[in-house]
Amino acid sequence: MSDIKKVVLAYSGGLDTSVICKWIQETYNCEVVTFTADLGQGEEVEPARAKAEALGIKEIYIDDLREEFVRDFVFPMFRANAIYEGEYLLGTSIARPLITKRLIEIANETGADAIAHGATGKGNDQVRFELGAYALKPGVKVIAPWREWDLTSRETLLAYCDEHGIPVENKQGTKSPYSMDANLLHISYEGGILEDPWAEPEDSMWMWSVSPEAAPETPTYLELTYEKGDIVAIDGKAMTPAEVLTYLNKVGGENGVGRVDIVENRFVGMKSRGCYETPGGTIMLKAHRAIESITLDREAAHLKDSLIPKYAEIIYNGYWWAPERRAMQALIDETQTFVNGKVRVKLYKGNVIVVGRESNDSLFDESIATFEDDAGAYDQKDAEGFIKLNALRLRIAASKGRSQL
Repeated sequence: MSDIKKVVLAYSGGLDTSVICKWIQETYNCEVVTFTADLGQGEEVEPARAKAEALGIKEIYIDDLREEFVRDFVFPMFRANAIYEGEYLLGTSIARPLITKRLIEIANETGADAIAHGATGKGNDQVRFELGAYALKPGVKVIAPWREWDLTSRETLLAYCDEHGIPVENKQGTKSPYSMDANLLHISYEGGILEDPWAEPEDSMWMWSVSPEAAPETPTYLELTYEKGDIVAIDGKAMTPAEVLTYLNKVGGENGVGRVDIVENRFVGMKSRGCYETPGGTIMLKAHRAIESITLDREAAHLKDSLIPKYAEIIYNGYWWAPERRAMQALIDETQTFVNGKVRVKLYKGNVIVVGRESNDSLFDESIATFEDDAGAYDQKDAEGFIKLNALRLRIAASKGRSQL
């Protein structure tokens, strides 16, 4: 890669990416452009500017992407009710396509030859970043220092900082034992005692939610308004996508909602234990299924459900920009045309309980569903022929001696 003259680096301002920034400058003898994304991780991103300037960076991008993140990535994913391996709401996975998109846009704007990221060679993120980059800019070069250098620990990174005059905050302070990633959808925890799948997480680890045991004794009710599968208002107050998720995170966390502790199958082949807090997303998933329950046709709903494992796997493995995801998204979005109305949920000690749903587009017909007199809306005698027709293949098989008895 000796022809590389300029690189766009996904830069957080932390220890790893500060070392990466300097390492790229020295190793490739090239110019570095830094890009810092505000995805609602709860930390100030502006300090990254001063850190980048101290490293001699001339072109610095710091972008507030919170609304785009929720509107164009989180909301479409939740229209699909996506969940990976039955538990993971894909909080880290869904952030990577947007970061990659912006990296490529900045590379095009600045005439950069390559992009760089700080993902390790053991994780999923390297795959997600690079699959997305190649889908959006086929000829782009990718620099992944963790696959190239010999800096293998925090101690070696700190030594590199000393050698190259890179300032490090809280150098002697207490470092969290966990590897954490956060955005508006979730916060994740890996490493430390979590590497033993038998060890219970310390209660002090959780940052966004109270424990269910410590949650209020009085439940919290929310009324969510949907338009075409997306929440547009809470308790009658119109909100932007990012405002919706921010508010649901706050209220959900206060009620102990959204904690999960799972062992997942990484795309690179290993099993990994992780803990996640996704308060707003947990509420959104439960409520979205509730509004769909009264507005979606049965076969459309069942078709959507059959797609969930594949759709979730596509996002988890980094194929957001692939044609199969776009095709599935088009189908999913088509089903959301009449997913309008309101859902009322009760939050109580870690639980999200649906207690009401209504819609002008509801397919629920009380005159048919009632156990009382339906005034002829449904002729129960018709069920006899329906049952016999559906039993025909079973009766034929049994008559040929294929009975299970």
